[in-house]
Amino acid sequence: MRLIKAALAAAVLAVAGIALIASPAPAATLTEVTNFGTNPTNLRMHLYVPNTVAARPAVVVAVHYCTGSGPAFYSGTEFASLADRYGFIVVYPSATRSGNCFDVSSPAALRRGGGSDPVGIMSMVTYVQQHNNADPGRIYVTGASSGGMMTNVLLGDYPDVFKAGAAFMGVPFGCFATTDGSSWNSTCSSGQLNKTPQQWGDLVRAAYPGYTGARPRMQVFHGTNDTTLAYPNFGEEIEQWTNVLGVSQTPVLTDQPQSGWTRTRYGNAGTMAPVEGISLAGVGHNLPLAGQAAMVIAFFGLSGGTTPTSTPPSSPPASPSTPPSSQPPAPAGGCRVSYTVNPWNTGLTASVTVTNAGTTPVNGWTLGFTLPSGQTVTSAWNATVTPTSGAVTARNLSYNATIPPGGSTSFGFQANHSGNTGGPAAFTLNGSACTAV
Repeated sequence: MRLIKAALAAAVLAVAGIALIASPAPAATLTEVTNFGTNPTNLRMHLYVPNTVAARPAVVVAVHYCTGSGPAFYSGTEFASLADRYGFIVVYPSATRSGNCFDVSSPAALRRGGGSDPVGIMSMVTYVQQHNNADPGRIYVTGASSGGMMTNVLLGDYPDVFKAGAAFMGVPFGCFATTDGSSWNSTCSSGQLNKTPQQWGDLVRAAYPGYTGARPRMQVFHGTNDTTLAYPNFGEEIEQWTNVLGVSQTPVLTDQPQSGWTRTRYGNAGTMAPVEGISLAGVGHNLPLAGQAAMVIAFFGLSGGTTPTSTPPSSPPASPSTPPSSQPPAPAGGCRVSYTVNPWNTGLTASVTVTNAGTTPVNGWTLGFTLPSGQTVTSAWNATVTPTSGAVTARNLSYNATIPPGGSTSFGFQANHSGNTGGPAAFTLNGSACTAV
């Protein structure tokens, strides 16, 4: 009888034109996972899976600071709310030894499969891939302080697993190394351990001898007034990862995303540059600050949904403004394309600028070109690039569809290569040939 009365009441409200608004679904919750695999140091694993995730979700491993825990990092950072927005999964490891610091010092931690904390964290990643249909090509790691150091360690130990990392208040891979059983290296923490870029890079390469595949990109944050892990470590990290990725230590872009924040990009000026550094004037050992988690997710390429792009976090998920089956008209008067390659051992980034040389606007664009043999696109920014090899097409996103007369737009991508780092021989814009410059 109660159900009948409720139905009648709903019908009366509907006739009266009063809408019934469903209560919002409860937010997802952080859950602990046990028995997740090989775990030599008894780490704990907490997992955050949003109510709505991508069909093949990306995974972000978020690693806490000393004295912290996975649940504390979950509640004290913005990564879970960003996961709700963009549909990725977050893994929060917890250290359980005295002081709750992660092992970034022992010989076991500083080599692939050597044991200690990195092996336990890798088991967590494998668990999520097997149980949550995670995309093995989109695994990322970020962390603060001890977690920032672990971010460096994981990128060095497992370059074939992690696509990119973002370290807050960290130190270079191998900087904290000890052989006496101690977990603290005062020379490193005080910023007094200085090596050449080649020496830093060799430490990373020694973690996985013989590895020749693509290396993960790196983003580092550090405050100039940090007295726990001193600021010189910021510059040493940049030296290390520019060497590992084979790009110049001279930034190609320097700007200020916010007052007192100086951002430098190396190897490429795009949001997903090989290496990015953010120096914070007057800031101590208290990162991340508000908004910086969103910078991390943009650097990872996750702020546009399932396809990595450089859409700002406040923008809607990026998508082509014209369907693939609807080719926009060719530009009247021609076009020019500038194509620059920055290669390293088995990877490269390409920066592409398309100029409308005509007298009428281009409203929606597709740029066609053929990649040299052996090149395979792994991620892109400011455009979608499909397929990943051979004859490919780059399509505009929703925010850069129009190129005015005399105007330009730029996009880029990262790719693996098997030795040929050249560029395409020809380009077409909306089906018409362009001049390569």
